[in-house]
Amino acid sequence: MSIGKIGFIGLGNVGGKLAGSLARHGVDLTVHDLAPEAEAPLREMGAARASSPKAMAAQADVIITCLPSPAATAAVMQGPDGVLAGLSSGKIWLEMSTTDAEEVKRLAALVEARGGEAMDCPVSGGCHRAATGNIAIFAGGSRTTFQRVLPILAILGRRILHTGPLGSASILKVMTNYLCTVHLVALAEAFAVMKRAGLDMNTTYEAIRISSGNSFVHETESQLILNGSRDVSFTMDLVIKDVGLFDAMARSLAVPLEVSPLVLAIFKDGARRYGSRELSTNIIKRLEEACGIEVLGEGFPAQLVDEEPEAAGYEVLPRGRTDNASGGPS
Repeated sequence: MSIGKIGFIGLGNVGGKLAGSLARHGVDLTVHDLAPEAEAPLREMGAARASSPKAMAAQADVIITCLPSPAATAAVMQGPDGVLAGLSSGKIWLEMSTTDAEEVKRLAALVEARGGEAMDCPVSGGCHRAATGNIAIFAGGSRTTFQRVLPILAILGRRILHTGPLGSASILKVMTNYLCTVHLVALAEAFAVMKRAGLDMNTTYEAIRISSGNSFVHETESQLILNGSRDVSFTMDLVIKDVGLFDAMARSLAVPLEVSPLVLAIFKDGARRYGSRELSTNIIKRLEEACGIEVLGEGFPAQLVDEEPEAAGYEVLPRGRTDNASGGPS
């Protein structure tokens, strides 16, 4: 398909940067956010503004939502001036929020009842990669719809994985957020122990980076911890939402997890101590306060910068597959 007219709703830490990639590439873009100040940078880049989600859906070919919670998406989709009220046959809804798979399927059914198509397309890799168009994208839905929107996804992200039926992308996304949260908690504990043992924090960082203990979270969020800014643009309430979705899914499947409930409890305690909008990387403060230490290094950045040059996105094929990457419906 030609890219056509794109509408983007939700211009927060991630959504604003994703929409910025579309604007930067000259896409015919219309934006909407409850905060006018969030719209301003996109309008300066040439984007139009829709007065409501309904008005946007009436004029756009593809409507993208990137919102903080399933409740927020439901309100945007189903409100009196919501997307569904302006939607017509042939249009596509892309849900790029981290959300509940059953909820995205429920809303997708309403889209399809109006003759539209839907996919869940959450992203992973951090705000710094969203800003450069190098973020990873999971895409759940029919193969036909995936192929229609791939040119759009290739602007928004670098590595794009068709995960299978609608909802599968959201399931995988909450799984990856659970894993990165486990890594963050483990790193906080490792840094606290090394600090109390008298180890240099820069040396500790490098020891982890070049060893089997390394991870994506270490190479990104550890730098912000050691700088002291801890400015990861992600907050404790969002961690609780995402890990909570994973934990609830595990319980519904009768999988007796042990680590997930513990990690969730740690972040609920962090939110009680420091506030739900505290930066997620500051979960280490629990240990700093308990031990009377500050875990800081030297020369680490206050904010993450994606040093990978921007390039066109492409579909990632799961290992052992040569076509129809997900094995999903065609």
